[in-house]
Amino acid sequence: MTDANTNRFPAGRTGLIARIPEAEAAVRTWRERFDPSARAGVPAHVTVVFPFLDATRVEGRVHQSLADVLGGHHAFDVRFERCGRFPGVLYLAPEPDAPLRRLTEAITERWPEAPPYGGAFTDAVPHLTVADGHDDTTLNEIETALSPELPLTARVSSIDLMVHDGAKWQRRATFELLEPRRPGSG
Repeated sequence: MTDANTNRFPAGRTGLIARIPEAEAAVRTWRERFDPSARAGVPAHVTVVFPFLDATRVEGRVHQSLADVLGGHHAFDVRFERCGRFPGVLYLAPEPDAPLRRLTEAITERWPEAPPYGGAFTDAVPHLTVADGHDDTTLNEIETALSPELPLTARVSSIDLMVHDGAKWQRRATFELLEPRRPGSG
């Protein structure tokens, strides 16, 4: 859910994200300075689908369908050991990324009218953006400073529906993933 100008989003724009609170301590300062989505209220995250449906459509049956689709996937752990790059973007690479890809595929299979990033990319690479819209020199400096904070591990146990209100992103709903049963829990 990264964009150089988050105010360009209309009220009602939505996205589905895997919040990564375990990364906040390592990336918060960098994201607040170098990622416009952080300043617009988006926590450290890996995008599952952005943009999703207009907020007016994510009520009733769609909300229940999201709970059903996402609730059919198991919670999982990811590890962030390294940084990666897109042009002008520095990100943390989740490993393994297959569970995140499966979540994206499940959502886009159910809602083909909402392809990741509007269909702009043939491969939606899971990533946690640290800086967006900056030159290589700046990204190199951030990566050098961030590297000692790695690796970090996170548990993905839910997916959040984020809605843009015209100025900021707000969490509208949280959809829990399946947790494995513990031995002896019946």
